[in-house]
Amino acid sequence: MSHLITLATCNLNQWALDFEGNRDRILESIAVAKERGARLRVGPELEITGYGCLDHFLENDLYLHSWEMYAQIIKRPETHGILLDIGMPVLHRNVRYNCRLLSLDGQILFIRPKLWLANDGNYREMRFFTPWMKPAVVEEFLLPPMVQKITGQKIVPFGDAVISTLDTCIGPETCEELFTPQSPHIAMSLDGVEIITNSSGSHHELRKLNKRLELITSATGRCGGVYLYANQRGCDGDRLYYDGCALIAVNGKVVAQGSQFGLKDVEVVTATVDLEEVRNYRASVMSRGLQASLSATKYKRIDVPVELAPMVSRFDPTIAPSKPRDIFYHTPEEEIALGPACWLWDYIRRCNGTGYFLPLSGGIDSCATAVIVHSMCRLVVKESAEGNQQVISDIRKIARMNQEGNDWVPKDPTEVASKLFHTCFMGTENSSKETRSRSRELAKRIG
Repeated sequence: MSHLITLATCNLNQWALDFEGNRDRILESIAVAKERGARLRVGPELEITGYGCLDHFLENDLYLHSWEMYAQIIKRPETHGILLDIGMPVLHRNVRYNCRLLSLDGQILFIRPKLWLANDGNYREMRFFTPWMKPAVVEEFLLPPMVQKITGQKIVPFGDAVISTLDTCIGPETCEELFTPQSPHIAMSLDGVEIITNSSGSHHELRKLNKRLELITSATGRCGGVYLYANQRGCDGDRLYYDGCALIAVNGKVVAQGSQFGLKDVEVVTATVDLEEVRNYRASVMSRGLQASLSATKYKRIDVPVELAPMVSRFDPTIAPSKPRDIFYHTPEEEIALGPACWLWDYIRRCNGTGYFLPLSGGIDSCATAVIVHSMCRLVVKESAEGNQQVISDIRKIARMNQEGNDWVPKDPTEVASKLFHTCFMGTENSSKETRSRSRELAKRIG
């Protein structure tokens, strides 16, 4: 018999230290997930605070405000009836951790700190946080008084654990842990965890998505199971652009995939999966059964006396598992055009700018930069045509067309550029008429 459950993950454009705005985007994603019948909602890494808070993570009031926002989320009745996996920093016994908080019906089930921190390349997580160096160990966590009053709880589990409902088992993994040689999902799957959640703050880098998806499909192909990947979207006020692409994979196949580049602040990805497919897939591999029986890692199970898969779904012929789909990848050229363009849009709207100024030389570097701005303008027009009210509001503000009663909506990329993009010819004694004419022609075409 089928055992169907609808799951949700999301891309969220969270802003560093925008506590109320981040809260509202989380609430919107929960509402959308519930509308689609999801019983589990997963969000990106550090979604309460935003990922790029840098040294603000060293300030204790950031942790206070995080709890304030989290309490406001879980106390609302509209966030009940769905298992929530929400990311925020937590101070435990005077140590800072990058955590996931799992809750249901206004009750915190447990807090899961990140085991392996990203500390190379663009990342310096160990400047702000300490990794949880005790795999499969759980301690008691004393909730702040303001949260105790709302949930009626004083102590909750804190550590490396999993959730056991009446019909399945769920385990969290966080961003960098997917990339490590001995990823937590391996031990969790051998211990019977059927649904793995991964909450990320993963930035865009040329062809990095390919690696990400190879790891996810390989993990679920070898271990079996359902994998939900959520990611931050936007520039978050820093040099990086987080490129979304939330997805759901089952037994090595992708069944739902969100957009990699886009201007939507909230994008929810849902899929209906059959847990019986996971069980059959795992049981059919004898060597996996042998490894599972010998596995030394046994996780503490946080018992939750509810069924995530509603009984009615097992007998409703209109409900079916989401079918596997081809993974969508942008070409390298599209990545180059779209990634920096999305960063430019996010940056200018966040800093309350009114436009960009670019000196043109007639050479390839300034030309390429101008074309990326043009790509940004194309994205703005596309989202405006699709009715994205946030983009429409932002472009009116940036273009100083936001007077009361003004219903201007851009129809063409050159129209957008004419409002916010300014160029000049930066000539020297070595410049020629040809480079000047190139600059003029490019500026004319872009608008």
